[in-house]
Amino acid sequence: MIRAGCLIMAKKRDEYLSLRRLYEPDSIKLIIIAESPPASGCYFYDPKGDVTEPLFTALMKQLNLSPDTKESGLRAFQRRGWVLADATYEPVNALNDSERDKAIVRDYPLLCSDLERLISDHLTPLILIKANVCRVLEPKLVDDGFNVINRDHVIYFPSTGRQIDFHRQFGAVLKAVEELLDKGPPGKHDRVH
Repeated sequence: MIRAGCLIMAKKRDEYLSLRRLYEPDSIKLIIIAESPPASGCYFYDPKGDVTEPLFTALMKQLNLSPDTKESGLRAFQRRGWVLADATYEPVNALNDSERDKAIVRDYPLLCSDLERLISDHLTPLILIKANVCRVLEPKLVDDGFNVINRDHVIYFPSTGRQIDFHRQFGAVLKAVEELLDKGPPGKHDRVH
């Protein structure tokens, strides 16, 4: 069954990560952490998906792009040095808030393992998106020494009327990241807060 260009079938974690690995940059400059792939079967890194998927559209707009295909947009995302990781690869958007948070907490060790594989140090900037991801993961990631750029600043997910909020919030945080990257690698005590 197809809905909005997405196959309605959840993949396994390894399948999601295999798709993402095709588009991981050699040098990662930014990691964006979202909640999970949606239950619809759409996935940011699925090149067969639709360019109108909310998160894909929003992140392409942050890159000032309007790609004709997901493949071309994903390649641009890769060239920019950006990676999107999910807090959990269990689609949780159909769950209640408590169940979503439990899945994120349960899979936190997997997220840390994923981040350790992606980056050699904890200085690479991380941006958290979606209110519950910010609330649940920020203290854990900061305590574990990761460089969460949008500390204490929620970035809403770009759908259900929050697109303008997302662009304003993400844009402000991205500006701080770009200023940080222009200065070169931060020292241990030079993290952006």
